[in-house]
Parts: sequence; C-alpha cells; structure tokens
Amino acid sequence: MAGAEAEKLSGLSKYFNGTTMAGRANVAKATYAVIGLIIAYNVMKPKKK
Repeated sequence: MAGAEAEKLSGLSKYFNGTTMAGRANVAKATYAVIGLIIAYNVMKPKKK
C-alpha cells in the first residue's frame, strides 16, 4: 500500500512524508532538532550589558 507511493516520491518528500511511519518519525526528529538548536542558540549567545 504505502510502498507503491514511496517509490513515486522524490526529493525531500521521500524522507518527510506523512504516509509512512519512517516519514513521520523523520518529521518528528527534525522538529526536535530545530527546537534544540533554538534553545542552544539562546543559551549560548552573548549576554547584553
């Protein structure tokens, strides 16, 4: 079922699709990574005097 659709996908939609469990997991991982980078940036940026 989803295997036939996965063969037609190309580019980023091949990895970040909502039809397969692997695609949904990749979306979740990317979301956590972006949130982590935002937090790390805010913690590490120099403090204003």
